Amino acid sequence: MADQIKTAYITGGSKGIGYGVAEVLIQQGIKVAITSRSQEAADKAAAQLNTIKEGYALGLAADVRDLASQQRAVDAIVQQWGRLDYVIANAGVGHFAPIQELTPEQWHETIDINLTGVFNTAKASLEALKQTEGYFISIASLAGTNFFEKGSAYNASKFGLVGFTQAIMLDLRKEGIKVSTIMPGSVATYFDNHTPTDADAWKIQPEDIGHIVYDLLKMHPRTLPSKVEVRPTLPGGKK
Repeated sequence: MADQIKTAYITGGSKGIGYGVAEVLIQQGIKVAITSRSQEAADKAAAQLNTIKEGYALGLAADVRDLASQQRAVDAIVQQWGRLDYVIANAGVGHFAPIQELTPEQWHETIDINLTGVFNTAKASLEALKQTEGYFISIASLAGTNFFEKGSAYNASKFGLVGFTQAIMLDLRKEGIKVSTIMPGSVATYFDNHTPTDADAWKIQPEDIGHIVYDLLKMHPRTLPSKVEVRPTLPGGKK
């Protein structure tokens, strides 16, 4: 291939976990394309990431709910860098309300982004990943196995995402593509309109997820950790 430097595609990479993963991968010499639904947000984040290594970040506007949009993003990465080695399906949303109050619009947005969005990202990237015998990683949640009050939409999306990712792991290993899902607990991000503060220091930090992603990418080809659960060492920062 024209460019031997490995490349990655991170959906929802302009902030939070996606941005933290991008930082770590660029520090390790991997070129990274990040997407946001806003080109302005994608460009701003990419400019910040390029201060780590110039020319290693690319910002793209894309919507995981649209398969054609995901295909355009993948095609742009391959056109720019000649290859695609890693995909981190990170884009997500959360609406939390009891079923009595949860609206159909909130339900559909949660399922469409958190579950169908990962399907779209996977479908769009499969051919490129076959060429490099690459790696597909979804960012799920401990909410994919642990249900909670007011979590019907989010639980449904993440339970589905864990099942989906584990199933395609069995499909795609025959094609030389590795697949894993990472299931974090509390992470200090902007999720659900939260702004991280010093009070979030006890939580998993976005770059911690980035190091887990990189550890998976370094794993020997014969070894596949298909599901990784991760939680804060001390919940709530309590000793």
